[in-house]
Amino acid sequence: MEIKETLRALLQEMILPELKKIKETLIKHEERFNSIDKQFQAIDKRLDDINNHLLDQSRRIDEINNRMDRLYEVIVRRDEHENLSARVSQLEKDMSEIKAKLAE
Repeated sequence: MEIKETLRALLQEMILPELKKIKETLIKHEERFNSIDKQFQAIDKRLDDINNHLLDQSRRIDEINNRMDRLYEVIVRRDEHENLSARVSQLEKDMSEIKAKLAE
């Protein structure tokens, strides 16, 4: 029995300190992992915030593009109106000249 107890004590002296070191190392790694996990969660939240901001900006850009399209249509219509007015004026002038020639 004495050999068994001696062997057990020897193994405990050799293995238990190593197990204790492994356990301490494991605890440190878990703490580091938890710290990194918190950092990743913060980064993930920030990326979600940025993504939401970009979506909002994209919607605003779409709204501005629609307003610019409508403004372009108004400007084109105004330009067409001015061109038609100038054309009508020219036709009226030409018609007056033709009437004057016919009246001679």
